[in-house]
Parts: sequence; C-alpha cells; structure tokens
Amino acid sequence: MLPDLSADLTARLREAFRAADYDADGVVDLLGPQAHAALGRGEPEAARRATRDAGALGTLVRLFLLGDTESEAAVRTALPDVDLDTAVKAEVLRGDGDGLRAGLDIRPYGDDQGSWWVIADQDADQRGGPVPADHVLGVGHASISLARATSRRRVDTLLDLGTGCGVQALHASRHARRITATDLSERALALAAGTFRINELDVELRRGEWFGPLRGRRFDQVVCNPPFVVGPPRVDYVYRDSGLGGDDASALVVRQVPAFLNEGGVGQLLASWLHRKGEDWADRVSSWLPRGGVDAWFVQRDVADPALYVGTWLRDAGVDPRGDEGREKAAAWLDWFAENDVEGIGFGFVTLRRTDTEHAEVVCEDLRHAFDDPLGPEAAAWLDRVAWLRATDNEALLATRFTVPGTVLLEEVSEPTDEGWGAVVRRLHRVDGPGWQQELDETAAKLLAGFRGALPLRDLLTLLAYAHDLDADSLTEVALPVVRDLVRHGMVVPA
Repeated sequence: MLPDLSADLTARLREAFRAADYDADGVVDLLGPQAHAALGRGEPEAARRATRDAGALGTLVRLFLLGDTESEAAVRTALPDVDLDTAVKAEVLRGDGDGLRAGLDIRPYGDDQGSWWVIADQDADQRGGPVPADHVLGVGHASISLARATSRRRVDTLLDLGTGCGVQALHASRHARRITATDLSERALALAAGTFRINELDVELRRGEWFGPLRGRRFDQVVCNPPFVVGPPRVDYVYRDSGLGGDDASALVVRQVPAFLNEGGVGQLLASWLHRKGEDWADRVSSWLPRGGVDAWFVQRDVADPALYVGTWLRDAGVDPRGDEGREKAAAWLDWFAENDVEGIGFGFVTLRRTDTEHAEVVCEDLRHAFDDPLGPEAAAWLDRVAWLRATDNEALLATRFTVPGTVLLEEVSEPTDEGWGAVVRRLHRVDGPGWQQELDETAAKLLAGFRGALPLRDLLTLLAYAHDLDADSLTEVALPVVRDLVRHGMVVPA
C-alpha cells in the first residue's frame, strides 16, 4: 500500500499548517536560534522545551519534527479539519498507545523567497531503527547542496531526474515554467505528489528507470540528485543505490544528460567518482562525456577514504557498523574497493551545457577548500565566461579593456633580504564565489595593475614590455593564456 496523499487531505493539512504558522519562519521564531541549531544536530530536548505552551504550533513541531507521541485531543486541536482516520490510512499519522505519532516526515523548508512543506519518510532516528529498502529520503545535506549549486535563470522546461520527495522540483518552481519529475520508486512518486499538492504546484510526474520515460523529449534544464553511492553493484536502499557497480550511476547520467537538453540547455547534478591507483580523477570523469558538443565543469568538493565512506553510509541508513549486519556489509564493501584499487571516493558537482561548437570546454577543478557562497550563480557565470572566451579570438582579446573586480585581492608574501623585503609569493584571491586563488609572477601582477578599463590589453602589454625591456611579441604570447584563465575564473572582466 502506498500513502494516499489526496488533494483533499493535503489541502486540509495545508490550511492547518498555515493557521498554526507551521512554516520555515514560524518554526525558527518558536524555537529560537539555539534550540533550532540543536535540533539540526539531532539534539531535540531544547526544541521540546521551547514548544511547551506553544499551542497548535508546538504540537505540530513535536509531532512531525521531534517524533513525539501526542494525545489525540492535542492532534485534533492542531489539525482541526483533518479526519484522523484518513490521516492514519495515508500514513501521515500512526497510533501509539492512547496517542498519535507522525507516520511521515512533513516539515517546513524554505528559501529566501518563502516556505514549502516537504513530505518524506522518517529517518532512522525518528523510526528508532534502520530504514526500509524503499525509504524516501527527506531534505538532506546532498539535496540542499545541489539546490545551492543549481543555476536559477529563467527556463521554459525543466526535468528533475530522480525527484525523490521533490526538493529540487520545489526550487525549480521559482524559475521554470514547466516541470517534469521522474523516479523509479512508486513510493517516492507518491510522496512527491503529496509534496507538490500540499504546495499547490503543478508538476508532471513520470515513473521509470533513468531516462526511460523521456524518450524523444528535451529540456532547457535538467537537475539530478542520482543514487550516487559507489561500491558493489547492489541495491540496499533505492534512494542511494543504483544497482550499478562503482561510479557507473554518475557516469550514466553525465553521458546521457546532453541528449535530453535543448541547444544551450544546462544539466546540473551531484556525482561521485572513484580515485583509483595510478589514475587521475579528472581523466576518469572527462571520459564519461560524449564526444564533442558539451561544455563541462566538474567540481570536486571532497574526497573520502574508503573506510570513512563505508562507515558514513552505514550510519546514514541506521545500520550499526559494529553489529553483525554492519560488519558483513562493511566487509563486502571494503573488499570491493580493495579488489578495484580504490584509494578514495570523490564527490562534487557537474555542470553541463549542450553546444553546437566544435571546441567544447571541459574543466575539472579541485575546490575542497571552504567557501560559503552558493555555487549556482557561479556555475551560470562560468558558462557565460566560457562562451565569451570561445567567441573572442586573440585579436579581439587584445582589443578588450579589462578591469579587476573589487572582490579580487592581491596577496603578497615577502621574506627579508639584504636589500629589504623580497616577494616570495604573489597570489590573487577571489573573496566571493568559490574563493579561487591563482599565483602570479611579478610581470603578471604589474599587468593587472593596469586593468582599469582605460587601455586595451594590447596597449598595456606594449607599455609593460617597453618599461621592463621585454620583447613585446614574447610577452604577448605568454600573457594571452594567463589572461584567458583569469577571465574564466572571474578574476578579471571585460570593462
């Protein structure tokens, strides 16, 4: 039996939630910053105390966010127009002695434009044990990371491939006119349908494996949070395991997304890849791309060692690595890594753009340092800069006036010498976006000092060559690729 989250039930829940201020702002205001942060760490007691004497909102927070058992009278007060028997049959609630508990995880989730409700399965902590194989994951770190890494420029059509409970489609509703969401799991589609109904969103739902339900269709944008966990070809949990071995699930999506994009369309996904002995990760992920016609930006945000990786994902599903089941699964997993020479598992984001150009841009970058800015705007800007560079030959580049944005700083590290201080390192820092850094030599630093929008690059190179007794042609030959790389990373911009 799948949960029947009908239009009538979700409408009644929506009205009750609105009346109680059970939304993203209402919950934060009730709990306060400290209790809210503690709840996010899995420490519910401070939140429980904050909900005392908070009426219907307190009941809903304890019921759906803390997993507490509430009296039937309190639940009726908090959900006045909801038939409780219907809610139990739909798995929204479940009996617990003389009281009621939540059967599903229904929680407020928002962005800077407002709040939604997300309907998913309860996690291992709320269930009090391991999740079942058809578990539908709620709002998690991965889904939030992908949402922050996704471009939000206006599009007509968007595909959310492997929608799960519908988080990416919710975000897409801010910028996409028509949304299609797919999933292999019937349970996921049932909960996603509930998520869309309670938020009054019209989303086309299709069931099937990977791109199977979408033959012959193309979209302006595709987003995908695939079952990217790597390891033996098995399916313990449908939300994370693809049944494909190693990193083949990520490879499959990267390989096939371009065929489902309109010209100029953009695909963005989370992905994982193996770090194998004697193999460069960048060569590995680049080999997944179809030949030509795709700009690609692979960003590696983390690399985990196999033992840490296995333990993390066992705990994620509520499996104790010390128990018999956990030890058996960990042994098989680690054996597979050893047999396949796996030294680490990379994780990050992939941005793809379908293009008819002969010279597509493929860049793999390791951005494991900490930065706070969302990657979505930067991904869109990166594609713009790549397109500009492709359309700008060297003559046009030399005729361009450049400036250095105010978010770019030059750091110099010097050491004492017999004649004073001598520069050891000159490094550009972008303090916004992904916080790129790039080392420069003295000549390049002096060139950028002239990037004030007044003179074209050709004139600046001529003046620099004259001032330092350098050959202008040789200086130009060396400078052009440096300038192109700085443009690609947003460290210098056309005036």
